[in-house]
Amino acid sequence: MPSSLRDFLPGLAVVTVILALVGAVATAGRSTLPTAPPDAGLPTDQVREAATHVDAILAARAAAAGIEPAAPADELTVLRRTWLALAGTIPSLEEIRRFEADPRPDRLDRWVAAILADQRSAEHLAGVLAEVFAGSDGGPPFVFRRDRFTAWLADALHTGRPFAAIVQEMVAGDGLWTSEPAVNFVTQAASGGRVDENALAGRVARSFLGVRLDCAQCHDHPFAPWKQGQFEGLAACFAAVRISPLGVRDTGPAVLRIEPVMAAAGMMPEADGEPAMPAVASRRVVPQVPFDEASFAGSGSPRHRLAAWLIHDDNRRFERALANRCWAIAFGRPWHEPVDDLPDPGPAPNDDDPLDVLGRAFRAGGGDLRDMLAAICSTTAFRRVSTHPGLDDTARALAVTQAWAAFPLSQLPPAAMIAAMVQAGSVRTIGPDSHLLVRTVRFLRAADFTREYGGGDPTEPATIPQALVRMNGRLARELCEVNAFSGPGRVAGLAASDAVRLDALFLACLTRRPDSAEREALLPVLEADDSARGVEDLYWTLLNSAEFCWNH
Repeated sequence: MPSSLRDFLPGLAVVTVILALVGAVATAGRSTLPTAPPDAGLPTDQVREAATHVDAILAARAAAAGIEPAAPADELTVLRRTWLALAGTIPSLEEIRRFEADPRPDRLDRWVAAILADQRSAEHLAGVLAEVFAGSDGGPPFVFRRDRFTAWLADALHTGRPFAAIVQEMVAGDGLWTSEPAVNFVTQAASGGRVDENALAGRVARSFLGVRLDCAQCHDHPFAPWKQGQFEGLAACFAAVRISPLGVRDTGPAVLRIEPVMAAAGMMPEADGEPAMPAVASRRVVPQVPFDEASFAGSGSPRHRLAAWLIHDDNRRFERALANRCWAIAFGRPWHEPVDDLPDPGPAPNDDDPLDVLGRAFRAGGGDLRDMLAAICSTTAFRRVSTHPGLDDTARALAVTQAWAAFPLSQLPPAAMIAAMVQAGSVRTIGPDSHLLVRTVRFLRAADFTREYGGGDPTEPATIPQALVRMNGRLARELCEVNAFSGPGRVAGLAASDAVRLDALFLACLTRRPDSAEREALLPVLEADDSARGVEDLYWTLLNSAEFCWNH
């Protein structure tokens, strides 16, 4: 971060405190916690039927392996993992109180729908999908606007726009990357007024078909049926794309020219006086698709025909690829790994394959991505505990994992870690309705934390440097400080007793109450003379616990 921006933060913090004081005066005398639970309705019948069908498949899978599935998790555990999966953060103490105040027996289903209807969920999912569709780097300057692309995607998800229409606009859209944000899918591969057709073909295949067709870019795929010509035909669908000050347009020839290459890869032009191998002549490749060519026929530009082919009802790979990604979003790992390398689905839908079941329900329900996620989060597999005796047995662990007999553990990625830490440090919900300065401070500090914390494998524990950043960094110190406006300060000052205070600390950080052993060990910490110090120490301990740092 530039030094000038760092110098600006202390002043910004002072202004934030002043605004917080004004807000405290304005809200004095009324409850700080809303009592009405959210009501986005219940999942549709198609969502319920898909979840029930997937449950039956997994039950048969576990029975065939002789595995007893894990017990159901308690509702607060499921609530936490649902927030992490769908919104990339943990629920606030405010939201937990609202959830517990909801007396309806189907409240968990209603809250899944409510989270998916929340703008924070749309923004989180858009960020996840934007990395899939446009990569994680900055992209080419001037012609790529990740912020516009992600905001457009979030709005489309939030309004329930059919996902097929979203994909169609990304692949076939025209215009400027600022006023027509969908075209950033194309401009991300821009270079010198043109686009990299090969990069776009590979991204289309991986993102929307779950196929690593780009492995056939230089030669026929050694293990799959894909041929080099099939990849080249897909790349040719983008051959006419040109980028000008007027935006993305199909103004070039709709034929891909393949430059000459050596006939034998790896051979030197001349060796030991032997003549160079003859070069292969330039080739011209017309747009084509790797399968179901009949669905590619029709009028319009190659890009428009490609988009129509991708989302065609006969293209089961489209919804299967999406179902596999949604499964990965919910569980932390996909149904089939790698997520972008699905096996051939066969000629007809398989009623014993969750990807086919979820994909069919997705199509029938109108193609709203949120319905597919709701179905996955409604399964019993998603709502089981993450512990299982078979996981401690090397001989049985793989079978337990393959049967999805327990919820899989995954480490919080840096973005979720920072969001969870900041949210745990506040009693109130931090979201789009929070004050602009509060969100600005959060953004700047999150950028600092993410840069220092780095990335990593979500299935592996944090590294020692990452743990040190989390324990000793500036953010952790500020979040744990007891003052008039912090979450720890609110808990320390407003809780009626040390027992209530301890419950609030655990709920804010871990979305659960302490068990009897924890209560017996930790209550004396709060009962000490310096109770504020005790609250700070407990907050720090909970934020740095393994339970906080993993989705479980």
